[in-house]
Amino acid sequence: MSNKNVVPEAREAMNRFKMEAANEVGVNLKQGYNGELTSKQAGSVGGQMVKKMIKQYEESMK
Repeated sequence: MSNKNVVPEAREAMNRFKMEAANEVGVNLKQGYNGELTSKQAGSVGGQMVKKMIKQYEESMK
């Protein structure tokens, strides 16, 4: 499995989305590598991103 975006132009939008989700859960991300994050912090950011994507999808179905 690859870590490449299907649409390369979407990279910046995904980075903004990740930073927004991190701010919402109180995790301080920096641009680039964030290897010092704990598993809990990384999971919180990922979980918030999934919640937001599901919410957007549900709203688009109305």
